[in-house]
Amino acid sequence: MLTRAAYATFSSLLLMGLIISGCAKKPATTAATSAPAPAPAPAPRATAPQAAPSTPAPSAAPAPAPLAGPAAPRPSPKEFAAVDALKDIHFEFDKYDIRPEDTRTLDANASWLKSNAENLVLIEGHCDERGTNEYNLALGERRAKATMNYLVSQGIQANRITIISYGEERPVCNEKTDSCWAKNRRAHFLVKPR
Repeated sequence: MLTRAAYATFSSLLLMGLIISGCAKKPATTAATSAPAPAPAPAPRATAPQAAPSTPAPSAAPAPAPLAGPAAPRPSPKEFAAVDALKDIHFEFDKYDIRPEDTRTLDANASWLKSNAENLVLIEGHCDERGTNEYNLALGERRAKATMNYLVSQGIQANRITIISYGEERPVCNEKTDSCWAKNRRAHFLVKPR
């Protein structure tokens, strides 16, 4: 539980980050990418013996590594659709840890994704309405990332997964009750063919 001072400091830092990065209402989207392959080491050159120069020769800077090709365009969330086989998981208030009871759901989701390897998956992170928009967008992203990390640990390729945070913007329940808020604290799964 955060103290008021810690919460105010945290909120200020989040607000500054959002001001720098853009509008708080825009959902945060992240695509998993792999690092570019390392450049091959230059082959050693045979040189003829030379007389020692009177002044040291300037050292040649290594050539920059070639840039990897353009990254694959990030798929639009509008291209994804829900499938009945992939079930949502839920989170405790103000947490993004995967609950033990949700690991069975994620294991079943991973199994489906393995047997349907031609599909890309979008993981949406959602929050209940409590907290600021900025805080909930960040928390929704942490929930989506934690879910993605679990699926990757189960053998799903990270390059098949895109995450997005909607924070509190897309509730499935609008009542002001604990049971309703619990339904909104979720990671939701959508898929699209490659």
